[in-house]
Amino acid sequence: MKKVLFATTALIATAGMAAADVRISGYGRFGLDYNEANSSDVTDPNYNGISETTITSRLRLQFDMSTETDGGVQFGARFRAQAESRDNTPRGGMFNGARFFVTYEGFSLGVGNIIGAFENTPGTYLETRTGDVGIDGAGFVSHVGNVNDEYGNWDAYSSGGAGDNGVELIYSNAGFTGHISYSTDNDQVGPPIVQGEDRIAAMMSYTFGDWTASIAAQDSSSAWEDKVIASVSGDLGMFGVTVAYADNDGIGKWGLYGNVDTGAASNLILFVTDEDAVSAADVVAGRNDNRDNVVGSNKQEGTSYGIHYSYDLGGGVSFETGYRRASNDNDTFQAGVFFSF
Repeated sequence: MKKVLFATTALIATAGMAAADVRISGYGRFGLDYNEANSSDVTDPNYNGISETTITSRLRLQFDMSTETDGGVQFGARFRAQAESRDNTPRGGMFNGARFFVTYEGFSLGVGNIIGAFENTPGTYLETRTGDVGIDGAGFVSHVGNVNDEYGNWDAYSSGGAGDNGVELIYSNAGFTGHISYSTDNDQVGPPIVQGEDRIAAMMSYTFGDWTASIAAQDSSSAWEDKVIASVSGDLGMFGVTVAYADNDGIGKWGLYGNVDTGAASNLILFVTDEDAVSAADVVAGRNDNRDNVVGSNKQEGTSYGIHYSYDLGGGVSFETGYRRASNDNDTFQAGVFFSF
């Protein structure tokens, strides 16, 4: 998912080689996470061995490297290292897969752990430091591409894994951005053999004045992953507003997002989304395999809403807190600090 990082730059020159730009940046975050879906009470029907209130944390280092040819073509790469803990499950430090890129006069070619055209659509994440409410995003239920317990099923730069082995082309000029991406996975050797998937996506956005309009689509060989998404965002001074809609393989979801500056250093963000039900044809066709929330009390269709508050403490440090209720009536509340370097 998208994260905002503030870079510090070091210029490294080696004898006999062209000067290379190496930037090291990152962030840390830690706080408390209350999730009523968790239960450490063995008598609770929803018991999963996890306390309702846990510590959530992450430390990330990002490395960006680039150099430029005599002809003005820039070559570079990015990779990250991070350690985190969620639901009382710590994950030690690890490196992710690298993304390589070549840029020239508004064009950028990416290879490896790609960003992904669908992921890069403006107006689809909340304007917070995590991209959603709380200190770690709280499941990203506000994103209109996340439906029917099928979350994040598109190509996106992976911070904690190898990512999708793909290729992408991005062009930006005079307020216009075009982005196309493609990835493929080989079949996994079984038994049983699991078929690999191919994804191709395209995105276009245009900024005019204080407004940005975007549209994107993804076609995939896997079920539930054919998507179309559109958004319109506007800056109204101390207020901001975004309207977004996605068709997720026949499941519609719309979202309305607003933010307001409540002081010189504070900001308030609210969202509401509404998700269609899975059709009877989808259930008969078995497209809800292993999705126990399609029927019964846990089904996902319906309304989600949330609120997020941020206070800037200066020096790249902020206090972040947020509450959200998902369409399956799951409540979460998070609060903590976020600092960048």
